[in-house]
Amino acid sequence: MPDHTEIYQAKAETYDVLISKQPDLLRAVEEICAVEEKDVVDLGAGTGRLTLPLARKARSILALDASTEMLRVAEGKLNQAGFTNCQTRASDHRRIEAADNSADLLVSGWSICYTASSNQLGWEKDLEKVMEEIRRVLRPGGTAVIFETMGTGAEQPHPPDFLLPYYERLEQQYGFHHRWLRTDYQFDSVEEAVRLTEFFFGRELAGRVEQERMTVLPECAGMWWREF
Repeated sequence: MPDHTEIYQAKAETYDVLISKQPDLLRAVEEICAVEEKDVVDLGAGTGRLTLPLARKARSILALDASTEMLRVAEGKLNQAGFTNCQTRASDHRRIEAADNSADLLVSGWSICYTASSNQLGWEKDLEKVMEEIRRVLRPGGTAVIFETMGTGAEQPHPPDFLLPYYERLEQQYGFHHRWLRTDYQFDSVEEAVRLTEFFFGRELAGRVEQERMTVLPECAGMWWREF
């Protein structure tokens, strides 16, 4: 499996091409919480997968990520689109760089998992810190929406074993609701599908893509949400 930390620090542009092959998730977020005129925090914003669609409706949006290189790409896209309601800031999930009671909506896409994987020592305490920070940043009645993987290359949910305890805690300890959805990658060619799949997911899955001549790589995502 490729080193995702290295990818986020050194290969942000290629990562941005990969995620551009997935669907816009604005509608999924708005099924939980209307974005219009909301102050939004995007936790683990990366290159702006959620930031850009949310910025079209939000009053303000603060995009946070540990990787300044990912934020650089996001800033370029936001500036090119002409958005003036956005800020970016380097931040750790366990100490969110946002003021108390400053957001109506907090979203996090495929990022808390790196703090809450059960194969990391102390993940339970780290997850607790993240939840405390989310509670601190949100205004009373504010909503948190979290997206995480439920399996790439799978047409039905098949999450990694090391994330199952995290998902269980979200629902049983922290009171999140849950559903899943498809976030398939739609590539322009088999060659592009193989190249980008290997870049992020590794040779084994890329070999399957190549053998089956796939231009659509199925993926399932989990969506967790609750009001605070």
